[in-house]
Amino acid sequence: MRTKILAAITIAAFTTAGCGLAETTPSDDPTGSGDSTSQGTDGAGGAGGVPGAWCQPIPACDFPPPPLGAAVGWNHLASSITAAAGFPNHRGRDLLLNPGDPQWVIAKFAYGLLDKDLKDEEVDLFLLRDCGDSWEPLGTASTTKDNTHAPVEGVKDSGGHVYFKIPPEKALGPGRHRVRLVVRGDLTTTDVFIEVVPPGTPVVVTDVDGTLTGTETEEFTALLSGQLPECHADAAEVLQILATKGYHPIYLTARPEWLVGRTREFVETYNFPPGIVHTTLSLTGALGASAAAYKTGELAALAQRGLVPAWAFGNTATDAEAYDNAEVSPISSRVFYQFDDTVFGGRRIESYTELLAEMEALPSLCE
Repeated sequence: MRTKILAAITIAAFTTAGCGLAETTPSDDPTGSGDSTSQGTDGAGGAGGVPGAWCQPIPACDFPPPPLGAAVGWNHLASSITAAAGFPNHRGRDLLLNPGDPQWVIAKFAYGLLDKDLKDEEVDLFLLRDCGDSWEPLGTASTTKDNTHAPVEGVKDSGGHVYFKIPPEKALGPGRHRVRLVVRGDLTTTDVFIEVVPPGTPVVVTDVDGTLTGTETEEFTALLSGQLPECHADAAEVLQILATKGYHPIYLTARPEWLVGRTREFVETYNFPPGIVHTTLSLTGALGASAAAYKTGELAALAQRGLVPAWAFGNTATDAEAYDNAEVSPISSRVFYQFDDTVFGGRRIESYTELLAEMEALPSLCE
C-alpha cells in the first residue's frame, strides 16, 4: 500500500525508469529498508592482483539482526503523532570510502505520504563488521531538526537525519560493512552499506531504469501492482561475471530517494551482485539535464577518491553525457542497452547475452 500511494502522488512530478512487470514476491520488509546481500573484499587484491579488487567469495551479509528489545517511547508528543500518521519511510545512504576517510553513517527518518521528518529522537546503531556473523553496538544518535547539521558526503540536513561519525576505536577496515539503524521510539529500522576501498579500486557503474529493467517508465506500473519490474535477460549474469573478476558494482540511479529500498530489493531478487546503491537525494528524482548533472556529480565524487569506472552501463543520452564527463575509457567500455550514443561514441548492444563471452574472457583482477 505504501509504495502504491507514493507512486500515485509522485508520478505526476517524476517519471522514473523501470522495466517489464515481473511475477515476483513483494518485499517482506515493511520498513522499506531494502536489505540486500553483500560482498566482501580483502582490500588488497590477490597475488599480483589489483589493489581493492574483489578477491574473496561474496558474503551474504544476512546474519540475523540483534534482538531489538522493547520500544521506549518518544521524547516528544509530536513524534508520536508523526509516527502514527503513516508508514515508516526511512532510508540509509550507502558510502564508498577510502582508508583514512572520515567514516559517517547517514540516514533519513520520516513517515507517511508527506514524508514527515522524525526530529530529535534517538536511534541506535548496530554494525555487522565485514558482513560477518556478529553484530556490535556502534552507538546512539539523535535525528536532526531542519538545517542543524553541516552537509556530509553531499547530504544536506533537511531534518530527520542521522549523521553519526564512527569513532576511531570502531573504525571500519577495508571491505564491506552493514549498519542497522533502529528507532528507539517504535523499533522501525533501515540499513546502510559502507565499503572501504583504496584509490584505484576497479569499479563498474550501472544505471538501473531501462538499463537493467524493461523500459524508462514501467517502475511505477510495478509499484502500483505491488510487484518488482522484470530485468533484461542476462543483465545480472554480466554484472556477476564482472564482480567475480574483481570489480565493485555501483548502482547509480536518478530515482527519488524513497526508492532506495526498492532498488536494493530489485538487485537482490534478480541475483545482481550486491554493491553500493545511490539514488538522488530528492523526493522526485531527476530527468534530462538534471539527471546528467546528478550523475556527473556522483562520478566526480568517486574520481576524487581515485575511483573511475572501468565499465559503465546505461541506456539514455543523460547516461552517455555523464560517462563522457567522467572520462570512462576506453569508449567501448561505455555500454548502452538499445541506445545509439551518437554524440560521444559509446557502444550499443541489443542484449546482454552478446556480452557474456566477452566478460568471461576478461582476466581476473585478482591474479
